[in-house]
Amino acid sequence: METLASNSRIDAAIDAALNEQRIIGAVVLVSHDGKPVYQRAAGLADRESHRPIQIDTPFRLASISKPIVSAAVLSLVDQGKLSLDDPLSKWLPFFRPKLANGEAPVITIRHLLTHTSGLGYRFEQKPGDTYHTAGVSDGLDNAPVGLAENLERLASAPLFSRPGEAWRYSLSIDVLGGVVEKVTGKTLQQAVAELVTMPLGMRDTAFHTTDSARLAVAYVDAKPAPARMSDPQAVPWPEGGDIVFSPSRALNSKAYPSGGAGMVGIAPDHMRFLEAMRKGGEPVMSPSTAASMMRNQIGKLAGPLPGAGFGFGGAVIVDPVAGQTPQSPGTWRWGGVYGHSWFVDPPRKLTVVAFTNTGLEGMWGKFTTDLRDAVYEHLHRL
Repeated sequence: METLASNSRIDAAIDAALNEQRIIGAVVLVSHDGKPVYQRAAGLADRESHRPIQIDTPFRLASISKPIVSAAVLSLVDQGKLSLDDPLSKWLPFFRPKLANGEAPVITIRHLLTHTSGLGYRFEQKPGDTYHTAGVSDGLDNAPVGLAENLERLASAPLFSRPGEAWRYSLSIDVLGGVVEKVTGKTLQQAVAELVTMPLGMRDTAFHTTDSARLAVAYVDAKPAPARMSDPQAVPWPEGGDIVFSPSRALNSKAYPSGGAGMVGIAPDHMRFLEAMRKGGEPVMSPSTAASMMRNQIGKLAGPLPGAGFGFGGAVIVDPVAGQTPQSPGTWRWGGVYGHSWFVDPPRKLTVVAFTNTGLEGMWGKFTTDLRDAVYEHLHRL
């Protein structure tokens, strides 16, 4: 794959999103066969002060955190310190949420990694429902609650389904953060650094930042242009609830380390991580374990997207026709609600990272499909 030209359709997709005021700024990276073939920082990190985005501008990662923390869990599995089939109660004896009938079923590490644990998110519920009354944090707000306390609150709410019987996006990776702390005897921040980010040289990815001058300002979809996020900022979610953002959380070193939503990082670090997984996982995990991240782990259960199952850390395309996507079967993909998307297409040896500072457009809006289609159009020309 030749280097994508500066006047390519990828540029056009980025420019259209900026000119139509759907996003404020973006960093887009494309790698093919292990080589960087496109990179561009476009737009503004801070519209109000006219600060431009740079390739190494840090962003609030939201669910971009999930594959990184999942990799830390799988690293411990490879080391023999943890098993995918371990009951959660082995590590967190207090965490025994019940079904509506009062039964406390066994939740395993595998259930948590695949979001088949029966847990959910507060933003999926309407005010007054169980997670709200329990005071559960989704890891995006700045609630003064520690990790252990948040998990205790979560465990007090009933499960949505029996573990293993349904896929539901959830706080499962936050729970795994508690497991990692128990297994390693270290804070989640320390463990993730030692197991994943330091070995891969991800120097600008962590659970908070002190460098507010570099951090991208967060914006939210609005007309005629995205609005600067307030703090807190409630954004309606399709299921009927609100996602509550707190942009200041990224600067709060005392905020609990949310394995599912709490990290801060830069696009080149995430490209480094994804490419390491695509190439075999070293030095974080074994090749077979890395391959398992990109393999559907939920069988025939309905996944998060049409034509997709779920692996470890992201969705896996099973049927591109049903998914209406040019991506290959086996493509691993996910995003982050602050405005990010990424995918790895192993058969094509293709990895794409797109970080924006505009949610939700940068996660699932027209920008993401325009960018994806631009990349594959260029592939087909070669």
